[in-house]
Amino acid sequence: MARIIENKNSSRRIIRMSTDDVINVVREYQKHVKYRKSYEEIRNQLEDCVIFIPEDI
Repeated sequence: MARIIENKNSSRRIIRMSTDDVINVVREYQKHVKYRKSYEEIRNQLEDCVIFIPEDI
């Protein structure tokens, strides 16, 4: 499970991901861009894609 870490010095937060989270994101990425050839095609495809990571509370 991913864990969000609040950053007191800036408005950005850090997301700490487990090994399983990273593998799942890579798997989703590969599934969505499997037949794409160029960077532009991959980028356009991923802009329409939403990948969720469960948060550890």
